Amino acid sequence: MEAVTIKNNRPVAIWLYIGVGMLIVQVLLGGITRLTGSGLSITEWQPLLGAFPPMNEAAWERAFEGYKKIAQYQYVNNHFTLSDFKFIFFWEWLHRDWARLMGLVFIVPFVYFIIKKKINKSMINPMVILFVLGGLQGLIGWIMVMSGLNEENLYVNHIRLAIHFISALVLLCYVFWFALKLSVRDEEILAVPTLKKLNIALLVLLVVQLVYGAFMAGLHTALVANTWPDINGAWVPTGMFSQGGFMADIAHNPITIQFIHRGLAYLITILIAVWWWKSAQTPAHSQLHMIRYLPLLLVLLQVLLGVLTLLNSQVKIPISYGILHQGVGMLLLLSLIWTLFLSRGKA
Repeated sequence: MEAVTIKNNRPVAIWLYIGVGMLIVQVLLGGITRLTGSGLSITEWQPLLGAFPPMNEAAWERAFEGYKKIAQYQYVNNHFTLSDFKFIFFWEWLHRDWARLMGLVFIVPFVYFIIKKKINKSMINPMVILFVLGGLQGLIGWIMVMSGLNEENLYVNHIRLAIHFISALVLLCYVFWFALKLSVRDEEILAVPTLKKLNIALLVLLVVQLVYGAFMAGLHTALVANTWPDINGAWVPTGMFSQGGFMADIAHNPITIQFIHRGLAYLITILIAVWWWKSAQTPAHSQLHMIRYLPLLLVLLQVLLGVLTLLNSQVKIPISYGILHQGVGMLLLLSLIWTLFLSRGKA
């Protein structure tokens, strides 16, 4: 099997890093779509024709009529004018069209690199997995939207929202790891078992935390307790474990979800501080040593943004703080993927 080398595959690595950036933008657009309540504005799945918005007033009226048939309009947005509808339609349309653009950005260069023989045999299987993950993400997104296109549900199911979000992050991390394999020199990869184990534990906790972040967004949970450091005047708020069972409560009870989200934030911050302290023992010239401050700085910023989001969530969740909080969360995830890559030891 032909070896993967940095020199031969620099253009491919750059292409993958562009993909990472586009995926981050896509997830942030998904966050804006959620916070603006735009996710159910497009009631049809048209992979090709849907690339264009309604082109005339008659088409806009037809699209608006489709929206009027679902519960979200009937019970929440029945005051909407066509202008209001166009606003929420824009964000969902942009979210879907950015996905289409990503498809082109991934497929067209892939074909070009194959023709130019920039992609060797060792990269074919990872590329196939990449495209499969991308296709699944689109399918999961539509299944998620379908959960709200009825006369009963006012919003997209928050558990399906979390699945959509986490599957996007899996794709993001996969592309980033692939790019690192093509751009990081072998001598930068260290065998640091202690850091590696702690890094893996942090990633597991962070994934759980991101799931709860999606639950927070899906249920607008910030609105039920917008005080800090206490939770509505208490450290252990009332109303927890009142949903008829432990599993139902931790997945559906807004106050329990916020309590868990806050607790995980504190735990992750402490463990990242421990990881940072232990990482000081790595060689001073190594890439791992140079970037060891990154997870710590990002987690502290993330906690600050989380607090600001809570304190400013009076009537609705502020889009600016919410999106910044989501974006820094993704960067924190990628920073821990990067440190794991550098501390995992050579295969």
